[in-house]
Amino acid sequence: MEQAEQIQKIQNYSHQKMSGDTTGHNFDHIQRVVKMAKRLLQEEKTDPLITIAAAYLHDVADDKLVDDPAELEQEIREFLKTIELTDEQIEEILYITHNLGYSKSLSANPPKLSLSGQVVQDADRLDAIGAIGITRAVYYGGANGEIIYDPEIKPRTNMDKKEYRNLTNETIINHFYEKLLKLEGMMNTPTAKKIASKRQKYMKGFLKEFYVEWDSEA
Repeated sequence: MEQAEQIQKIQNYSHQKMSGDTTGHNFDHIQRVVKMAKRLLQEEKTDPLITIAAAYLHDVADDKLVDDPAELEQEIREFLKTIELTDEQIEEILYITHNLGYSKSLSANPPKLSLSGQVVQDADRLDAIGAIGITRAVYYGGANGEIIYDPEIKPRTNMDKKEYRNLTNETIINHFYEKLLKLEGMMNTPTAKKIASKRQKYMKGFLKEFYVEWDSEA
């Protein structure tokens, strides 16, 4: 099977799985991550099939979105076999999708990603910051019943994955300090770092204005 046909089938599969998401991880998000990954691939010389496939599939078995991620990973594995990817290609794609999430960085020994994995991770993280990132943070917080802001609830520090995923007393604004504002310094590739710098400034401007309006000073 030609590579273009394989990618088209992966895109279709991703659309089928993610189009109904209501947490900010739907197929619109997937498409932006794929587009950004392609942009980063212009500078980073790595396997385009592995990179684009992982970008399309990176949220399908995300453990914050599905009840049984292991079952979904096995389904992905079987699907990729049907479109004639090799076992080596499949395992690399699944390693990337399993390990690129921010929560994995909170472990004592964060996983090391290949260059393809780093590109997808950067593309995914870039979609979590800037104007789109602000919108998605509000959307995800609302979907999970988070309040917008409470000055009495302080941002958490030194979290492990379990605490990070605990949304009790979490606020949407605290999420900026607990994750989003940290992402600029976690980018892997030079191009992603430049893009992140611009988006970081936008988020800081948003927060400054938010506090002014919260206190009715505007």
